[in-house]
Amino acid sequence: MKNLLRTALVLLLMAPFAVLRAQQVYGEGTVTYNIVVNTGNNETKAADLLDGATQKIYFKGINTRTELSSVLGKTITLHDSRQGNAVVMNEYGEQKILIRMTKDDYEDRNGKYAGIQFEYMSETKKILGYNCKLAIAKLKDGSTFRVYYTTDLVFQNKDYGAQFKNLPGFPLEYESELGKMKVTCIADKVSFDPVPAAMFDTPKTGYREMTYKEIKDIRKN
Repeated sequence: MKNLLRTALVLLLMAPFAVLRAQQVYGEGTVTYNIVVNTGNNETKAADLLDGATQKIYFKGINTRTELSSVLGKTITLHDSRQGNAVVMNEYGEQKILIRMTKDDYEDRNGKYAGIQFEYMSETKKILGYNCKLAIAKLKDGSTFRVYYTTDLVFQNKDYGAQFKNLPGFPLEYESELGKMKVTCIADKVSFDPVPAAMFDTPKTGYREMTYKEIKDIRKN
């Protein structure tokens, strides 16, 4: 009887550690996504330009660096979740533009995701060995997108994407829009190797600086 009680006590003590291990919080790391253009549109040439496109998110404490790369070029976004400000660098051909964003600018840029809600489905799948669940995101404009998320993977900085702010897990596959095209981002690699702090520094030279307002005005016209 004593041995049975001792075994039960050991199992009870081990249980919390098992949960913590399954939901270990990582301070830094890198997640790489492959971008797949969803079929059904007539923009074949535009879709070809995104062939082989990738997105990488680098995490380090309160900072994230997101890189969207394709044959067209690269867009890099540096975000400080504590201050809320961001820097966006567009590198397309010889054109290199840097845009500094205040917290209000960053929130305006991602305004379409304000008030996002998720409907949780029973469908599941495994991605890179992680157990994932399906959720349907609903935006205020009535549009929706699918996302598969895992609760096994948690980064210290949860403010890595406005579209996932209320998601109870980390997205390993999700639908998005690039221009007029709908794409699916599918995680291809998750690394917990140290990320150099220099990757979150804002370049001092080599870019033409523009304000967020200037970029908005150009897009309107």
